[in-house]
Amino acid sequence: MITQIRVDDRLIHGQVAVVWTKELNAPLLVVANDEAAANEITQMTLKMAVPNGMKLLIRSVEDAIAVFNDPRAQDKRIFVIVNTIRDATEIAKKVPSVETVNVANVGRFDKSDPASKVKLASSLLLNPDELEAAKELVSLSHVEAYNQVLPTNTKVSLAQLLG
Repeated sequence: MITQIRVDDRLIHGQVAVVWTKELNAPLLVVANDEAAANEITQMTLKMAVPNGMKLLIRSVEDAIAVFNDPRAQDKRIFVIVNTIRDATEIAKKVPSVETVNVANVGRFDKSDPASKVKLASSLLLNPDELEAAKELVSLSHVEAYNQVLPTNTKVSLAQLLG
């Protein structure tokens, strides 16, 4: 069972490794990212950021979807990290059990033209592709999509931010 998909352009960092893993009580962390799955140095870096006792899988988006749809995954609490709204939307479309997507931090490090980005919140700077993906994500009736950087922050509906 996926406890949450978190969109975070930094993938695993302190907030994710310490705060969110405890909040979600999910002993399995899955990074669904094509670039990380293909880069051994990135994989080593991500593994170093994971707290002791947690299991980490680093998979391409398509391979992660296969993992999530495997019946054996239904008994596990899984916290999923992606770094784009496009990837979160792809997973949510292909994995019917996805219920929540936290679009937390997006757009600060992509290489798109800053002038083309729309600022929805202080942590959300969406290029045109990510903006379209966000609209598609909020159109999925089985998914609650929101922005919440920390568990102590109020959830703000992504649909409301898209306004």
